[in-house]
Amino acid sequence: MVALDEGAERTWLENDIADLAARFAELMHAPYLRLRLDVINTNACRKFHIDAIFAQLICTYRGTGTQYGISTDGEDPKRIFTVATGSPMVMRGTQWPQKPPLGLLHRSPTIAGTGETRLVLVFDPIFDIEEEKE
Repeated sequence: MVALDEGAERTWLENDIADLAARFAELMHAPYLRLRLDVINTNACRKFHIDAIFAQLICTYRGTGTQYGISTDGEDPKRIFTVATGSPMVMRGTQWPQKPPLGLLHRSPTIAGTGETRLVLVFDPIFDIEEEKE
C-alpha cells in the first residue's frame, strides 16, 4: 500500500475528493457513493465501453486522463478525446433511464510499458444501500 505523507498535497487531495463527492452526490440525488481510488500502471479497461451503472464520475489526478468518444454502431469511436488530468468527467451508464443511449464510450489510455502511473478516482451513486449489501 502506498501512503501520501501529511502535508499540503495530501490535504488538497482529501479536500478535492470530498468536494467532488458532495457535488456528485447532490447532482445524482444519491444518499451514498461508492468510492474507488486506484493506482494504475497497466492497460486497465483498455476497450471502449459503457459501464452497467446509473452514472459515474471519473477524475484522473496523475497521468493521462480517461479517453472518450461517441459511437452508436458498436464500433470504436472515430474521434477520440482525452480528459485533462485533474478534470472530472461525469458519464451516464446503461442503467440511466433515458433512451436511446447517447453512445458516449470511454476507456483507460494505453500505458503498459511506458512507465506511466495513473491515480484515478471513481464515484458511483448508490441509491439503495441494502441492494449493495446483497
